[in-house]
Amino acid sequence: MSSDSHFVAPVTKAQVVVDAVRIDEKRSNLWLDAWRDLRKRPLFWLSLVVALLFVLMAVWPTLFTQVAPSGGACKLAVSNDGPAAGHPLGFTRQGCDTWSRIVHGTGVSLSVGVLATLISTLIGVVMGSLAAFYGGWLDSLLSRIGDIFFTLPYIVAAIVVMSVFSDARNVFTLALAIGGFSWASTARVVRAEVLRVKQSDYVMASIALGLSRFKTLVTHVLPNALAPVIVVATLGLGTAIVAEATLSFLGVGLGGVSWGADISQAQTNIRTAPAALIWPSLALTLAVLAFITLGELLRDALDPKSRAQR
Repeated sequence: MSSDSHFVAPVTKAQVVVDAVRIDEKRSNLWLDAWRDLRKRPLFWLSLVVALLFVLMAVWPTLFTQVAPSGGACKLAVSNDGPAAGHPLGFTRQGCDTWSRIVHGTGVSLSVGVLATLISTLIGVVMGSLAAFYGGWLDSLLSRIGDIFFTLPYIVAAIVVMSVFSDARNVFTLALAIGGFSWASTARVVRAEVLRVKQSDYVMASIALGLSRFKTLVTHVLPNALAPVIVVATLGLGTAIVAEATLSFLGVGLGGVSWGADISQAQTNIRTAPAALIWPSLALTLAVLAFITLGELLRDALDPKSRAQR
């Protein structure tokens, strides 16, 4: 062998396999990894089924009962009576079918909860993203406004709003009263996430290429900062349902067919007829628990550190 020759190691089959590009591997991103984690958890499926059941009740109540929840279907002769044929949960103090009122009350609670969550999320995303992305005096101003709303008990504020607008009580007014004062926590989450995302290279590259700051915020920053917002919104939905029931319980809600109103009316007869109080309370508990559990599971699934610890 000559002095200027070089030894070249032979290419083995094992090396070829290792260096080969693997095109058959599963796709992976934040949401796909979260879904693969969630679908293995029985608690997720249980919470999802319960939540979908309540949604179906809200959208299509006649699928579950043909009895009217109020009006002529209520008879004082059966006030606080127990279960009967066609009335599996008995009757309320006014002689109305308890099961029918629970089913029809689902629509009120979920509609107010969803609207309030959308309003709260929208305001929180706008305030938090603008404060974090532009910074400076705008960040200071919006953060101080958020601090003011954060210190206000939104239940108390909603009571004041509903008392002032007592002649205009409807689903939107109640949702606005709840969501309009509960957005501060969402804004804080969005602000923290946008501050993290805006340091990414693709955001700096977008601005360097001449894309306006606002368009960069909308097209690049917000889509990559929405994962925690979805979790907060899911948790907030359960809180909004509780808020609607609380306002109805206190007599400043929509009244009529509502879980909170039924609980308020049944509390006076808790010793003689506890079933009228137990059933709407149980429906409220299950609905809130289902949505909060979904939010908690989604938060764990979207957190790589939490997934790694399990």
